[in-house]
Amino acid sequence: MKKLLAMMLVLTMAVSVTACGGKSEEPAEAPSEALEETPGEEMEAEAEAEAEAPAADGEYVVGICQLVQHDALDAATQGFMDALKEELGDQVTFDEQNASGDPATCSTIINQFVSNDVDLILANATPALQAATAGTDTIPILGTSVTEYGVALDISDFDGTVGGNVSGTSDLAPLDEQAAMLNELFPDAKNVGLLYCSAEANSQYQVDTVQSELEKLGYTCKQYPFSDTNDLQAVTTTAADENDVMYIPTDNTAASNTEIINNICEPAKVPVITGEEGICAGCGVATLSISYYDLGVATGKMAVKILTGESDISTMPIEYAPQFVKKYNKALCESLEVTIPDDYVAIGE
Repeated sequence: MKKLLAMMLVLTMAVSVTACGGKSEEPAEAPSEALEETPGEEMEAEAEAEAEAPAADGEYVVGICQLVQHDALDAATQGFMDALKEELGDQVTFDEQNASGDPATCSTIINQFVSNDVDLILANATPALQAATAGTDTIPILGTSVTEYGVALDISDFDGTVGGNVSGTSDLAPLDEQAAMLNELFPDAKNVGLLYCSAEANSQYQVDTVQSELEKLGYTCKQYPFSDTNDLQAVTTTAADENDVMYIPTDNTAASNTEIINNICEPAKVPVITGEEGICAGCGVATLSISYYDLGVATGKMAVKILTGESDISTMPIEYAPQFVKKYNKALCESLEVTIPDDYVAIGE
């Protein structure tokens, strides 16, 4: 009996020790469970780590909004990109977008750039610049191929510096010298038609200025505005029928439709003086030309200074083309029997 009681006591103690051993393992797991983070805590820790990590220095994204594809604007965009690549190399990437001539599409493109928080915007042509300034007042904006910034942005008493987050380059050639070129080549002409797109504010500014200069020289002038490509042919036909010579400013819609203009003016034997080389190559006889590629390069150099912090865009004045060259369209001049002075350079030579 005593032996039986002793055995039962030993068994009871063994069970008790085993139970205690089982309970002692539970607290050992608890600390590791306590160290596990909830999903929210884990995300917060990752965000803090990202915030503390240094940003990638010298990596810039530049958004390019070009109104339409034609030689002048294409050259300006290429010059801009080449200048940035030369200075910054692979540190800069481009989001290049073309609005296909639609100002509303410019606004859509700019809004996407703002949403993507690009480091700088290039607005190539006046409608692109207008869309950019309406879309952001914080991201630096550089315009190019813009004739007159005061007119484009409705700035009274424009002094050469836009201020805020906007600057850029102008393709404005001396308009009085363009009028003088027309007079030099066609001194016996009487009537001059000024053809331009009424949707482009800078085109209106140019034809108004050139008309004033031509009237001082004794010409009778009439403006022929067209609203878009739909009425371009009809308006051009009327202008060619009523005038001895025509003038076309640096107008993007005209630049995109030089074949239409030339198919009317050349058979009618009406020569055209143009505001820039691209239009002249398509339908003009002569122009006082700038290099749009060089204009783009100048804009790109401005962009480098802004991105690297060397210059404050709010104090950067608008820059202008450094030189102008008298150029002529050799084939069209021969077709229309226009005699060109020796100081003109043939386009493409």
